[in-house]
Amino acid sequence: MKLITPPSLKIGDTIAIVAPAGILKNRKHVINKAKKLAESWGLKVVYGKHMFNQGHHFAGTDEERCEDFQEAIDNPNIKAIWSARGGYGSVRILDKLDFSNFKKNPKWVIGYSDITAFHNHIHNLGVETIQGIMGTSMQDAPEVIAKSVESLKRALFGESLEYEIPSSKHNRPGRVNGELVGGNIAILASMLGSKSQISTYGKILFIEEIGEYKYSIDRMLQSLKRAGYFTKVKAVIVGDMTKIKKNTTPWGTSIEQLILDVLPKDIPVLFDFPASHEPDNRALIMGRTVEIGIQEKKTTINFN
Repeated sequence: MKLITPPSLKIGDTIAIVAPAGILKNRKHVINKAKKLAESWGLKVVYGKHMFNQGHHFAGTDEERCEDFQEAIDNPNIKAIWSARGGYGSVRILDKLDFSNFKKNPKWVIGYSDITAFHNHIHNLGVETIQGIMGTSMQDAPEVIAKSVESLKRALFGESLEYEIPSSKHNRPGRVNGELVGGNIAILASMLGSKSQISTYGKILFIEEIGEYKYSIDRMLQSLKRAGYFTKVKAVIVGDMTKIKKNTTPWGTSIEQLILDVLPKDIPVLFDFPASHEPDNRALIMGRTVEIGIQEKKTTINFN
């Protein structure tokens, strides 16, 4: 089933910046930079009413974060929902949200990391989403995030999206096309057994992670494997594997080998795609059919 593509943005449209997960303590100036960026594209920006609230670990209570997201879903004048940050907390409001209006009038939902919960849930509603930079990404220098910013703008405004990157020595070559799904490994594992669990059958899976031990990454990948995630997957794209912790007992192999040991031996695997927790975080349209060509020197990804 081909997923619905939300309408492309146009000059004069309004987007909402909301915080469905982690707290935004002392981050208002950074979010204001995100607002100015969107305004420089000709967009209008509104903030979630509770976005800068502090509810211990979270940006307000579950009810407050849910209220902001629900308002962004239901307001017909809001054409896209841009996450202020990830962290943790999206899963706590998923089942409190009513997506009835969203299914009638889809709009772009943008973010990465913890926002994987929304990517998965909305994928199962039959709508594309965008894995891309969030409001807090504006804390990095403009020249460092320039490619990330440009790719998000292109995705939102309906322009063509294609990438060419150097090939990693760890890659498994091949050319394949399929629907792109996935996201943060921990969140993918946490969706198992729920209505937000995605199917990877005949699809291309994107994975990324931050701040975990190798044994923890292996444990989560083994859980996904046992749940059938890799049984009929066409290919795997590995994004940033950032800030991997060192255990007192060494794992014994590289993170690349750890991943290859879990995956089927006969599928293409692409490492080092610039997406997720590093400043170079290229936009990916989740649910869109992509073609990847992994060669010895270079790799291309084209969104159809």
